[in-house]
Amino acid sequence: MKHRFLLFLLVLSAFLPVKAQSPQLSEKSQISLITCAAGDEIYTAFGHSAFRVQDPVLGIDVVYNYGTFDFKQPNFYLNFTKGRMIYSLSRRSFDDFLFEYELEKRWVKEQILDINLEKRNALLAFFEENYLPQNRDYLYDPLLNNCSSITGTILKDQYGDALVFDGSYLDKQYTFRQLVRQFLNINSWSMFGIDLAFGSPVDRKATVQEHMFLPYYAMDQLNHTTLNGKPLVKRERTILDYNEHTHETFFPLTPGFWFMLLLAFTGVITYFDHKHHTRSRWLDFSLFFITGVAGTLLLLLWVAADHTSTPYNFNILWAFPANAVVAFLIALPAKLPQWGPNYLKGLLALMLLTLVLWIFKVQVFSPMILLLFGTLALRYLYLIRYSKL
Repeated sequence: MKHRFLLFLLVLSAFLPVKAQSPQLSEKSQISLITCAAGDEIYTAFGHSAFRVQDPVLGIDVVYNYGTFDFKQPNFYLNFTKGRMIYSLSRRSFDDFLFEYELEKRWVKEQILDINLEKRNALLAFFEENYLPQNRDYLYDPLLNNCSSITGTILKDQYGDALVFDGSYLDKQYTFRQLVRQFLNINSWSMFGIDLAFGSPVDRKATVQEHMFLPYYAMDQLNHTTLNGKPLVKRERTILDYNEHTHETFFPLTPGFWFMLLLAFTGVITYFDHKHHTRSRWLDFSLFFITGVAGTLLLLLWVAADHTSTPYNFNILWAFPANAVVAFLIALPAKLPQWGPNYLKGLLALMLLTLVLWIFKVQVFSPMILLLFGTLALRYLYLIRYSKL
């Protein structure tokens, strides 16, 4: 009977929720924020943040990293497009964590937190609870919930109003778009793509804490944060001392170069079309179809995805979704339909409206689209003129 009872308890325990068992740290322990320099890949271009827990008495030296993702996850790219990216908290030895940054020659800095033993144990217990399989995954947001912004969230949740983020060190409070542009060349394909996909919500000013979505700002912020009126950071030290990576852009590979080339090419084709009283339907079809497909994708990111940064994207005014269909109705027939000129005038008006929204900072657009505006306006105006021949 006794053995049956023990067996029953064993089976029952398999179905009960598992609680994280964290060790009790010694007085010599410390918890710190690790900040890593920006790398060369787009997903490393903004740097990285993680927590480190050390205790020489217990032989603990581990990193809790909220920036872990797996390209091999099912439907990884589809989920990324939909705004349903799952990131995870990982735990690994500090030496293994550091190896990657040593290999890529990226600096690593550490800020040791000035918190007592009770708070260190509470923070470790929180990490261990978060690391449980049922807790470690979270819905990633590149601006509001990433490996860096989550550091401010955790500290604020742990210490409440006793923790104060002092933003006086900021020259000004930047918008999210301005913050992203500080780390990417504005005349790069990556920044052009981000500017194209981001909607007007990213043009609001970020709060002091929201600046912490960038690891460099999170590091600076901690140096200007107090807990119960005392500085949160006890001291800062450099673990790996490398120079900041610099990125020299080869102009012929930039969007600016190719959009200038497109404008010049369209100008030459339009000149010969005008001279011979004809039109190059293949060029018209290409411009309508490409802008229409681009606009359709942007519209889907607005209405069908869960991203917080892609709604209310007024790039669809010039990259007009209907163009994908109109390409077959206007560009392919030898003669423009009767409604064609009015449609083209409407497109020109929408481009003008885009500029007005830009001037009044309802949404900030990539400067590269001015070259595209020149290309599209040139062709639209020619087609209006051609329709009168």
